[in-house]
Amino acid sequence: MYSLLLIGISIFAGLLGSILGLGGGIIVVPALTIFFGVDIRYAIAASLISIIATSSGAAAGFLRDRLTNLRLAVLLEVGTVLGAMFGFIISSKIESSVLFLLFGGFLLFSSIMMLRKKSDSHSNVDHPWSQKLKLASSYTDENEKLIFYKVANVPFGVAAMTIAGMLSALLGIGSGIFKVMAMDNAMKIPMKVSSATSNFMIGVTASATAGAFLLRGDIRPEIACPVSVGIIVGSWLGARLMPKMPAILIRRIFIVVLAIVSIQMILRGLKT
Repeated sequence: MYSLLLIGISIFAGLLGSILGLGGGIIVVPALTIFFGVDIRYAIAASLISIIATSSGAAAGFLRDRLTNLRLAVLLEVGTVLGAMFGFIISSKIESSVLFLLFGGFLLFSSIMMLRKKSDSHSNVDHPWSQKLKLASSYTDENEKLIFYKVANVPFGVAAMTIAGMLSALLGIGSGIFKVMAMDNAMKIPMKVSSATSNFMIGVTASATAGAFLLRGDIRPEIACPVSVGIIVGSWLGARLMPKMPAILIRRIFIVVLAIVSIQMILRGLKT
């Protein structure tokens, strides 16, 4: 019964994570700690496995549907990894409660700004870096219409990913939510492409750190296995569902999740 319930929750987490490009940890960690009484260390380790599972389960579908921008993902991942390394180095020197409060406020403000945004992101100008690296691409929307898009503010996007990686290391949270926001707001990339590209990127980032959790003994098979099974099923369903969903619906779901996470971060900062 325990494993079946855990698989059910993980299916929902994988479904939501693959649609939004956030990974399933945003649901799995609270569920494991609150409803199942799992130690936070093991919950975070299971969340890491769930992120890899989400990315693996959804990546093939998004690549098949030409939603993932591989060139952009590789470029932005460089900034994320560098930021994570820097964040790890300075993690012992910064008060985490201040970071939680600041970023909780920032995310809440961002969710309000995204709520005011009525249409999907599109740039009329292709940044010189984008032209040189051939980052502009196309995808097919829910009406089977081919949509071409350009990429704006590439240097700012790389800088934003560096900050996302640093915050991920400092706060112990996934950076998918920051990646989607940066691609959607700053780089003017359509929401579906932002979510699909983020899905690919978070799997690469999580895979790079999974070994450390394994060596430390934080990955418990009795927790990680049912979570991974549920996440893979849910992410596969999400990858099938997302291309058929209107971009505005995905944006609205993302705003709700963004608001919930921001409030959680503010509360965590006040309690720390």
